[in-house]
Amino acid sequence: MSAQDFWEDREAAEKVIKSMKSVKSAVHSIEKLAQGVEDVQVLLELADSESDEESLTEADLETQNLLASAESLELKTLLNGKYDQSNAFLEIQSGAGGTDAADWTLMVQRMFIRWGEKQGYKTSVIDEQPGEEAGLKSSTIHFVGDYSYGYLRSESGVHRIVRISPFDAQARRQTAFCSVRVTPETDLAEGVEIVDADLRIDTYRASGAGGQHVNTTDSAVRITHMPTGIVVQCQNERSQHANKAQALRVLKARILEVQEEKRRAEMDAIQGTKSEIAFGSQIRSYVMHPYKMIKDHRSDHETSNVDAVLDGELQPFIEHWLRYQNREETESQ
Repeated sequence: MSAQDFWEDREAAEKVIKSMKSVKSAVHSIEKLAQGVEDVQVLLELADSESDEESLTEADLETQNLLASAESLELKTLLNGKYDQSNAFLEIQSGAGGTDAADWTLMVQRMFIRWGEKQGYKTSVIDEQPGEEAGLKSSTIHFVGDYSYGYLRSESGVHRIVRISPFDAQARRQTAFCSVRVTPETDLAEGVEIVDADLRIDTYRASGAGGQHVNTTDSAVRITHMPTGIVVQCQNERSQHANKAQALRVLKARILEVQEEKRRAEMDAIQGTKSEIAFGSQIRSYVMHPYKMIKDHRSDHETSNVDAVLDGELQPFIEHWLRYQNREETESQ
């Protein structure tokens, strides 16, 4: 940063500053934890030498806080994947279950947005397609913040809900599904080459909320990448140009992900191993009737506090999955 030509390439300079802030944050967390341990040791020595119950109580409280900080820091060491520090695109697709599935998709969208807010991430819905009667057919959410992809990649897969259907006149229990796919937004995606001739670009009138301008102009954009069949959409920006630029960023991230999946499949074939295909597999059940229980079918973590989870309290499930995955990888080595 002290180089004279540092700011000549502003985009590159901002990336360096972002990287520096990330490293500084990690180092500061470790230094703060180490200082906290020293402070508690001083308190314990004081409590022991003067039989000071107040200092002992204070030391106990600080120890609990330090333990929570250490566990949080330890969790960050599990976020060591290639793209874990990246921003993320999270796509939700309504599955089997008709109107109940569309309503479930809307509930899941809210759950993830609330989770992002609790984590301090910037969240924006860049596309959503309404259901025929209620809810959503699909939704794409953009999460901006350190490690948003590292956390959210645990959520890829099929989410199932069991409840009394609010759309059934006979109040029968119904099961509905939606699928979640998480893609990293990474600088490497900018290196993905897209040939214009491979794209089919359609414009249409946005169907969601967004004000008079959004709903009266063909500003929404749908891009189909013909070689891979990947389809991306964006309608949250006011102009067609801005929506196209955002859709292209999502498309590049999706193409990069496909390339990574192909490489992993080739390595599995060479090594004679088969890796878990998270997308398309049922990862979690949300049961609201005849009892209340949410269970992750991979880590076996469960809770009966359904309302809290649907309000964004997903972190315990994410953390249990990260530790479960780490154990699985360690045992397979």
